[in-house]
Amino acid sequence: MRTLSTPSRRRRLVAERAAPYGGVLSRPLLRDLGVDHRAVAREVASDRWVPLGRQTVATHLGTLPAEAMWWRAIWEIGPGHPALDGVTGLQAYGLTGYDEPRLHVSVTHGWRPLPVEGVRLHHVGRLDDEVRSLRGMPCVRPEIAAVRAAHWAVSGRQAALVLVMAVQQGLVGAERLTWAARTVRARKRRALVPLLVQDIVDGAQSLGELDFATLCRQRGLPEPDRQVVRRGPRGRIYLDVRWSDIGLVVEIDGSQHRMGLAVTADNLRQNEVTLGADRVLRVDLVGLRLLPDAFMAQIVRAHAQLRR
Repeated sequence: MRTLSTPSRRRRLVAERAAPYGGVLSRPLLRDLGVDHRAVAREVASDRWVPLGRQTVATHLGTLPAEAMWWRAIWEIGPGHPALDGVTGLQAYGLTGYDEPRLHVSVTHGWRPLPVEGVRLHHVGRLDDEVRSLRGMPCVRPEIAAVRAAHWAVSGRQAALVLVMAVQQGLVGAERLTWAARTVRARKRRALVPLLVQDIVDGAQSLGELDFATLCRQRGLPEPDRQVVRRGPRGRIYLDVRWSDIGLVVEIDGSQHRMGLAVTADNLRQNEVTLGADRVLRVDLVGLRLLPDAFMAQIVRAHAQLRR
């Protein structure tokens, strides 16, 4: 077997060391391997490696995975104990299906690192007891990251989306998310985020506090019956809202209606009600919180049509 030359052996060693970091290494880690700035410059000049900032080097020319860019953000920000936070922190824990153009990293107040391209830096009051080591990477605990992601979102709808997705994908439990919503301080959406969390984790209680009857009165609708009980072939059917005189039913779904076999049960229930000649409108609780006018306009139209 041919003996590897010193540069070849070094590149293999670097590649092995970089693998857990998604193919990137910091300059201090490279120095620990005996690769100084001159050696890095030679590899870059030979089109083998690519510098990704002041502190980060990609050890190949291929596409870099998400974790490589997370490590880059941490290393480029520097020694002020940065941690992935918000949507980026949730993605490190496994969040999928939510795109965010920039990475979110938090540092404590008083630390002023240089800007890093593609990274949104947040200064928070404390981090020591909020951070976990996730495969060596510092990440804010998922319940805190979820609440901060909602506060930092570009709109109320995006705030609701990231909270719902974090719960549905099993990244955050109801009890911890409720605690975080009460604990995390932020300037934006201080009233909305706790309400959204309550809607998501405890739909039945939130529906009462939302007061659907008030929404109806504000739009000239008569107050409907609540929690109507019907008898179906599979037993009792409980309806959230019904105008019995015209056969209009509104079902208001919390996040629990999207989990497990809840969708199947809801479909069976709605089919029975529809076969009984009632018209059924479905409204999700978070949507009613964020877009009450749009959903209530549909309910008003249905009420008017059925009264003709």
